[in-house]
Amino acid sequence: MLLWTARRILVSLVLIWIVATVVFTVIHLVPGDPAELLLSSGGMAPDPAAVAELRERLGLDRPFLVQYGDFLGRLARGDLGASMIDDHPVIDEVLLRLPRTLELIAAGAVLAVVIGIPVGTEAALRRGTAFDRATSATAALLLAVPIFVVGTLLVLVFAQWLRWMPAGGYVPLAQDPWQHLTLLTMPALAIAKGLVAVVFRMTRAAVLDSLSRDFVRTAHAKGLSPARILVHHVVRNAIIPVLTVLALHMGTLLGGTVLVEYVFNWPGMSTPLLKAVEARDYPMVIGIVLTISVLFVALNLVMDLVYAALDPRIRHA
Repeated sequence: MLLWTARRILVSLVLIWIVATVVFTVIHLVPGDPAELLLSSGGMAPDPAAVAELRERLGLDRPFLVQYGDFLGRLARGDLGASMIDDHPVIDEVLLRLPRTLELIAAGAVLAVVIGIPVGTEAALRRGTAFDRATSATAALLLAVPIFVVGTLLVLVFAQWLRWMPAGGYVPLAQDPWQHLTLLTMPALAIAKGLVAVVFRMTRAAVLDSLSRDFVRTAHAKGLSPARILVHHVVRNAIIPVLTVLALHMGTLLGGTVLVEYVFNWPGMSTPLLKAVEARDYPMVIGIVLTISVLFVALNLVMDLVYAALDPRIRHA
């Protein structure tokens, strides 16, 4: 188990290095000069001498490989550099906004699991009934509707028409827990809509597959109660593919937060990322994209460890 875990961690570190290299290369190959953008004002071309001075101060005049080596050295020390716009450390901005984005993703994932797994299991047990057809149609509809449409409809219905919730914003949990959870509800529902449908469909398919297995018929023959068979035999074996799909779609949640945070004015990672892309702020873009990539790789590593704990055949393969 320890050797298997060490190999998985090593593979994850290599993936992070590859992602960092690709992001650094792509950002530096995009046409345009950040120094010129920073010094441009009112559509007038900046002074070439000032541009050259700023490029030297930012280190943009050095060879690409030298910049890449400095980048890897800083990255190894946990230093993501400083913003080209205000010289503010990127790591400070990431640490400030990352917990808010993670909270949004975690809330969406919890909703997807709490809703998708029980409803998917019930649909499989009642296969072919009106309940099964209704829930399957609802899942298809949720997958078809874009996330920004769902967010806009939630604001329109619950904030504008019914006036049950505020349209958006953010209040720290320590300041007002109830208001914080109220403001979190609609963004979490918007970001969870697609994942709920995916978890439902995978759970339904996995439970149906488990119900047809020989070990379920053997459990019935041994006289085990239906509840025990469902929990310990059917759901336990069906949960692994559900976790796989959940882990893969967490990356979709990371991308979906950009639109959701914008619609609901949630101060997560999307705001500084969009501003940095517009201003060609290399360190900020690389720092945020790399943080999201590391989260995705780390999440898949955790899922691999969970699979190995649930099914020893995986780590012995």
